[in-house]
Amino acid sequence: MSATITEQLADCIVALDPARLPDALHAKCDDLLIDVIGLCVTARNEDYVRSTLDACDDDGPCTTIGHKRRLSAAGAALVNGTAAHGEDFDDTFEGGPVHAGAVIVPAVLAACERHNPDGKAALLGIAVGSEVMCRLSLVAPKAIHRAGFHPTAVLGTVAAAAGAAVALGCDRTQIVNALGISGSMASGIIEYLAEGSWTKRMHAGWAAQSGLRAALLGRNGFVGPRTVFEGAHGLFHGFAHLKDGNYAALIDNFGSRWVIETLAFKPYPCGTMAHPFIDCARRLAASGIKADEIDEMICETAEGIVHRLWEPLAEKQRPPNGYAAKFSIPYCIAAGFARGNVGLDSFSEGNIADPAVLALAGKVRYEIDPKNPYPNEFTGHIRARLKSGKVVEERQPHFRGGAHEPLTRQDIEDKFLLNARHGGWSAPRARSVLDTAKNFYSGTIKLDQLGE
Repeated sequence: MSATITEQLADCIVALDPARLPDALHAKCDDLLIDVIGLCVTARNEDYVRSTLDACDDDGPCTTIGHKRRLSAAGAALVNGTAAHGEDFDDTFEGGPVHAGAVIVPAVLAACERHNPDGKAALLGIAVGSEVMCRLSLVAPKAIHRAGFHPTAVLGTVAAAAGAAVALGCDRTQIVNALGISGSMASGIIEYLAEGSWTKRMHAGWAAQSGLRAALLGRNGFVGPRTVFEGAHGLFHGFAHLKDGNYAALIDNFGSRWVIETLAFKPYPCGTMAHPFIDCARRLAASGIKADEIDEMICETAEGIVHRLWEPLAEKQRPPNGYAAKFSIPYCIAAGFARGNVGLDSFSEGNIADPAVLALAGKVRYEIDPKNPYPNEFTGHIRARLKSGKVVEERQPHFRGGAHEPLTRQDIEDKFLLNARHGGWSAPRARSVLDTAKNFYSGTIKLDQLGE
């Protein structure tokens, strides 16, 4: 009997030598940890995080970042994952797109804090979980989104199971079972876009805690389907409506080529595909053009992002709340042009009602570019027609913060300090946590410093 995709993946995972992980991979896992901690802190006082924390009734030994209360491992993974993804300021994988850090880091931290407080195990778990998640997103690009599901939620559950299983020291059979079980725990519909509701925010946390539970079940002998990926009723049949996928993208060179070395980190706290358009808008404003000179702004865009970031256009031009504004390219363009930047405060309820920004957003429209390279590249374009008749164009061929123009370690640390300050931490405390995080993988895991 030939090995299933799950078994082949498990073989790749158990063959890894933790002592031979490349330096670039180690650095990327450092970046992920630093970024996620900062994101949890910046969101810790937000209403959706408080609601998630209050909804948990499973107190235990695990840290909820930025809070006094401690929960079970699954509860901590849920709260921390929700906080990390909640402001849409977390990392992204171009080609997926998926958000790995907000799922994998909370799942692995919780697994290690509760069951195996070893820094090297955490490093391997975060590396494997993130790699699995990014590679899974390449099996059927765009198909999961097209079917109405959120890839971060669906694929994140499976990847969190892999990462947690590795961090827990599971063997091949246990990993296979954990992956098989996780397929029945995956979920996440894109209806989160309706009315600016909160469910997207919890998708990362739900995937983190579900994957952790799947890993624990697998470790303790619960049996899952070996054909969870390619089976007649497997994951990709259910969530991508496909019978076949590019499983070579998942398996080939696993462990010798790490795709997560190209993970991108966000400079703006909003939907990833809006970022290149914001860059274009900021350059237009910096060139001296005034908002009242603009008659209209037409943007060439990828068809694959229209249903999430452009339509319904009238609503995107006047988003109902701050969270909905994060997934409105017209609003993000207008905010970037009018204010010179897009930061956390750009999505406050007061700022999204700014008449000047809304007036400009109402002038933004789109046309589909059939040659757009999405999802392999995230691009931006604005063609501004001025009232004088002059036409000015700006193009952004890639995502700033991604593989073509990555953020530096200093950028990551500056972002962490900004997020910590926004979340109410003092500068000395933020700096102390940052210094600790830099050595996180080298010893015994202690997360007490991250609570309150």
